[in-house]
Amino acid sequence: MPSLTWLRALVTRQGARVVATAAGVAVAVALFASIGAFLAASKATMTRRAVQSVTVDWQVEVQPNASTPAILRAVRSRATATATVGVASTTGLQARTGGSTQATGPGVVLGLPSRYPATFPGVIRRLAGTPSGVLVTQQTAANLHVTPGDPITIGRDGLPVATVRVQGVVDLPQADSLFQRVGAPPGSQPQAPPDNVVLLPAPAWHTVFDPLAARRPDLVHTQIHARLPRDLPADPAAAFTRVDGAAHNLEASVSGGALVGDNLGATLSAARDDALYAQVLFLFLGVPGIALAALLTAAVARSGAQRRRREQALVRTRGATPALIVRFALAEALVVGGLGAVLGIGAALAVGATSFGDAGFGATGHAAAVWFAAAAAVGLGIAVAVIVVPTWLDSRRLTVARARLTFGAERAPRWLRGGLDLLLLAAAYIVFWLTSRNGYQLVLAPEGTPAISVSYWALAGPALLWLGAGLLAWRLAYWGLAAGRAVVTRVIRPVAGGLSGTVAATMARQRRLLAGALALVALSVAFAGSTAGFNRTYRTQAEVDAQLTNGGDVTVSEAPGSTSGPSVARLAAIHGVRRVEPLVHRYAYVGADLQDLYGVRTSTIVDATHLQDAYFQGGSARSLITRLGRQPDGVLVSAETVKDFQLRPGDPLHLRLPGHGRGSLVQVPFHYVGIAKEFPTAPRDSFLVANASYVAARTGNPAIGAYLIDTGGRSTATVAHAVRRYVGPTATVTDLATTRKVVGSSLTAVDLSGLTKVELGFAIVLAVAAAGLVLGLGLAERRRTFAIAAALGARPAQLGGFVWSEAGFVLLGGVAAGGCIGWALAAMLVKVLTGVFDPPPDHLSVPWGYLATVAAAVTAAVAVAAAITVRRAASAPLTELRDL
Repeated sequence: MPSLTWLRALVTRQGARVVATAAGVAVAVALFASIGAFLAASKATMTRRAVQSVTVDWQVEVQPNASTPAILRAVRSRATATATVGVASTTGLQARTGGSTQATGPGVVLGLPSRYPATFPGVIRRLAGTPSGVLVTQQTAANLHVTPGDPITIGRDGLPVATVRVQGVVDLPQADSLFQRVGAPPGSQPQAPPDNVVLLPAPAWHTVFDPLAARRPDLVHTQIHARLPRDLPADPAAAFTRVDGAAHNLEASVSGGALVGDNLGATLSAARDDALYAQVLFLFLGVPGIALAALLTAAVARSGAQRRRREQALVRTRGATPALIVRFALAEALVVGGLGAVLGIGAALAVGATSFGDAGFGATGHAAAVWFAAAAAVGLGIAVAVIVVPTWLDSRRLTVARARLTFGAERAPRWLRGGLDLLLLAAAYIVFWLTSRNGYQLVLAPEGTPAISVSYWALAGPALLWLGAGLLAWRLAYWGLAAGRAVVTRVIRPVAGGLSGTVAATMARQRRLLAGALALVALSVAFAGSTAGFNRTYRTQAEVDAQLTNGGDVTVSEAPGSTSGPSVARLAAIHGVRRVEPLVHRYAYVGADLQDLYGVRTSTIVDATHLQDAYFQGGSARSLITRLGRQPDGVLVSAETVKDFQLRPGDPLHLRLPGHGRGSLVQVPFHYVGIAKEFPTAPRDSFLVANASYVAARTGNPAIGAYLIDTGGRSTATVAHAVRRYVGPTATVTDLATTRKVVGSSLTAVDLSGLTKVELGFAIVLAVAAAGLVLGLGLAERRRTFAIAAALGARPAQLGGFVWSEAGFVLLGGVAAGGCIGWALAAMLVKVLTGVFDPPPDHLSVPWGYLATVAAAVTAAVAVAAAITVRRAASAPLTELRDL
């Protein structure tokens, strides 16, 4: 068959070029398969971690007049474990200890079955005493000053108080979900956990509250806690859809007899947001690499375009039709694409096995197979695009005589004459401005609806910038070689010597080829730089987020209402502690709004807690804290509070804070001096920052509230253990390592380290290939020119002047342009993907070591390609001419 004959001749005569083209396809296939499989594995990890973080999947609240046994049967048919829990409101608790009586406000009393802790482990954490019986929470114990063995009384509306004896003190890590308002409308303000909580065994609870249920049924109700089967889809969005649908199905099946507090669905909803961000990261960070590999393949294929046209013209003179020539090209594309797909999938399997310990990157077999098949299809598509399409176009527009021409008039490309690069850059700026404005959301998750989507319009900004900047680099190189020949002559004189003018003229003649090589090197370096910069910034901000949430390397939080805490000197004396920063924590009323207030020592807080400028608005962290210190009654207010209360700098602000006596509030005057957007340990929405000494003096309350411990980032778990032994159950101790795992989003928990390994490894491969392979093939196409020069007596040094001048131009110009493009791309990615960062970074984190590695690899590739070209041009020129 003619096609097989053509392929045999192609492999025999141009085997190296076929392999090089297939290698370009292989890189694209391997990158696509690796990132795709990693994405699938990441989604599965997000789902698994989201599910593991939930202990009580459903809290099914039985409605008035509904049958609890019937609701329980309906829940059991869908769940793997259930427990019936009584929930009652108390008018208050009271205890007499140490000769004084302490009383609290309203609280909640739960009635738990005996096997509840075993059925739902993690809901209750024992601090002191026994793990069962009558238990009080840590805050309740602090409010009543009680310990195991002390009696307390429980108030019942309209009934005599009930007396029980405390047997243990516990913590409820999942209190926010445990005391949620079941059935609250979507988007409503979440209910804060109650300050006072007592846990009773179910029989004792019924004894105490059954009489109240008969008198005030609105104060007593029943919940059924359930754990669901965990055979959920790997994708968080699909898992959320299944769980959410099951909750609605239960509510419908009991005809309004129960409402479902879907804790598992709420957690999966957050995970699906992160999964979409991971998908966006795949597009932002993966697609440019795949496109770059396709461009590299096209450059390899086009480096022999003139030779290919001459060969096709020869075949046409012997009777071949354009259709037959296109079939030849299609056969070549199938061979190149198939070989590239096999090599690429093999490389992806090797990357997964070596870097992740799993050839499928941890994804399920089906998910990995789907991504590998899609990658193979992409590889075949690239081969067809770079081989078949140009051949088809040439067969339609070139005559035999024109195809055989070696030289022709040099015209600038149409896109250059039309200013396409400038239009793309202008469009990139417009899209970036639109997608980075305040309030823009990349991931859209409407409250109360299962639908979630991504505004992929944001992808256009970086994509347009990448393309436009690459074409601009092409334009500048093309224009510089033509219009700046005199400058080029002077610059290359140290290399080319007396032939610098001739070499400059030759480079101007080859400016289209050199400009293309420079632009490809620039895009590959930009890909490596932008990916590395984004990944380093992401990892840095993930650490900042953990620091912001925990406050310090180790943080000690006193129970609310405590009047005495651990000694700063004793904490500082613990081995491994470098510094201890006390942080006053109060709750203050701004009008009717209750907010967290933090009292700081302005002379030390900036350095002790690594405050960032991004935490503040209208100045740096140091300048605003200094301003606060100069005005004792000053206060920094969150942006939300400034907007809600329409504050202006200097406005008076009267806050009501807890005084020295229990339950008393003291009005304290402040003056608004600045805005704090974030603060260590503070909530995300509304809070206040003031001078600790002023707060203590005006309220008469010297209590601290929290201690931020600096360990220098070392041995945080060991220090935290020693601190827990010192403070005992009277305070909560958290360390940075634990907080990093718990409070981070599932996207942060998955971490981009795996993606970084894949991306940055391929980025170096692409940069080396672009610099070495493309330049080498371009120089190889001019072997005839170099061989003629050598035959006419050109010395190796003179031939080297031609080769090294072109290599230096491509290397230096490409690296410089790539560095600028990479910085701009990384900055744009960070800005557009603001939702990934919490808080947003002050500046990009630059991975200097990796960038130096890329520069060294590119330089080495260019040097090797140039050295091989010089050696081949100078040796046996007549043999080269005969072969050509």
